Amino acid sequence: MLYADRPFLDRFDAAANDGFVAVEFAFPYSFEPEAIRDRLVANGLQLVLFNTVPGDLDAGERGLAAVPGRERAFQDGVDRALDYAEALGCPRLHAMAGLEVPSLVTADITAGRQWSVMRDNLALAAGRCARRGVTLLVEPINRRDVPGYFLNRQADAHRLVADVAAPNLKVQMDLYHCQVVEGDLEARIRRHLPGVDHFQIAGVPKRQEPDEGEVAFGHLFDVIDSLGYDGWVGCEYRPRGDTSAGLRWLARWRDGQGRIGGAIAGGSRSSASGSSAGGSTSGVGR
Repeated sequence: MLYADRPFLDRFDAAANDGFVAVEFAFPYSFEPEAIRDRLVANGLQLVLFNTVPGDLDAGERGLAAVPGRERAFQDGVDRALDYAEALGCPRLHAMAGLEVPSLVTADITAGRQWSVMRDNLALAAGRCARRGVTLLVEPINRRDVPGYFLNRQADAHRLVADVAAPNLKVQMDLYHCQVVEGDLEARIRRHLPGVDHFQIAGVPKRQEPDEGEVAFGHLFDVIDSLGYDGWVGCEYRPRGDTSAGLRWLARWRDGQGRIGGAIAGGSRSSASGSSAGGSTSGVGR
């Protein structure tokens, strides 16, 4: 989402110039892994996350993990993603659930066919990932941004992880999506943090810089720090304008000038402010 005005491969240079030491993106599959690796190495960046193959985006697919009849395509997509992850040194992958099938909707999400399809798909995929040292993630996504998305609630994601019972299957907790769907962010963080392996942030409701909107990120990251989280936080938002200019909130935080509109983040794992529970990543798009 960040640096969308630049060609994909040029976004790595921009992220490094703005002080990020890690990046994440959605889909690398239009580029050879060597081209991406060269940009990572040249800029001293760590790649921490990207998505498995999402299916046919042009046809409206938004992931395959919970889509009956697409099981083979899902597993093939996981294998392709793992090849990229190995080439790029990326330790985690996000498997998108996909859209709800109207004829299969049940009052209890865990009782439906799509739940069992996703559970079985994730069990197989987690095994593949484990053999290559990769953590697999699932993420609840709100239906305002992605209408009909199958997996929306934090409790359902953690129930799914528990059903699969693979030690390398975790939850990606996007605080923007969680606020839109459920709210009560502090309580949900405290309840679910042991099963969370990655956070993402954006201002609510506009999904812009986290220095505006209804979420007090400063308070939330104090909570996360107090609970001992030492992973990454991804800046997954749509900048109001120029990405670098919009990072003034981050620069002010690094300089110790306090929380900007309740927002908090750090540009590296060694953030001087002790903020963002380990550091932020730049989302450089797809």
